[in-house]
Amino acid sequence: MQASSVVLLQGDSRVAQALVNCLCASFHSVHAVRSLGELRASIAKHRAKVVVLDIETASLSEVEKLSHDFPGVPIVCTHRLADEEMWTAALSAGAVDICPSSDTGAILTAALRNVAMSQGYAA
Repeated sequence: MQASSVVLLQGDSRVAQALVNCLCASFHSVHAVRSLGELRASIAKHRAKVVVLDIETASLSEVEKLSHDFPGVPIVCTHRLADEEMWTAALSAGAVDICPSSDTGAILTAALRNVAMSQGYAA
């Protein structure tokens, strides 16, 4: 895989650290941030190829804004609880996938799959 970076914003620091550890093996760089402002700045600064976003830290309108402001950058949302209605709303807002925050394997798979798909579309 070519050099690529991921930016993540998670409300739970333990989940964030677990995701950083998991994602580091597959991405050139992983940048954990603590706020939406830092997220936006880090996406631009590091030319992120994917964003992993805790849906509890951002409103659906923010997911929609991120999707609009950073076209081609897949947003994988995470959430503590399985809630089909909220998950459907996140996908409608521009997320490409949504996974339980405790399932680091699913998050990694979603991130890798969507980076590959976005790079395929760009080629």
